Order: sequence, then C-alpha cells, then structure tokens
Amino acid sequence: MKPYLVSLAAGVFVGLVYSVINVKSPAPPTIALIGLLGMLAGENMLPFARHLLTHVLS
Repeated sequence: MKPYLVSLAAGVFVGLVYSVINVKSPAPPTIALIGLLGMLAGENMLPFARHLLTHVLS
C-alpha cells in the first residue's frame, strides 16, 4: 500500500508545481485514468474475493 501512497503524493506534488508555474499537464484525459482505475479494480477483484472468502469461511 505504501508505494501507492507515495505515488499518489508525488503526483499531487507535481500537479501543484504545474499549477503554480501555469503549465498544462501532459497526463492523459481523466476518462483514460478512470478506465485504468477500472482495469485495476477488475484485475484485483477475484483475488480479493478469494482472500475474503478464505478468511470468512475458515
């Protein structure tokens, strides 16, 4: 979880710097980022459900 938080913090920091120096971010549109989030959620859904069922049923 820590690498994700570090990555998020770095992204927020860079976004703030871009805002201060009035530079347009080269990041993809928000819709692409939401699609990537959906892909990550789908990729982790089955392993998470298996983990949850293993601990709930045992």
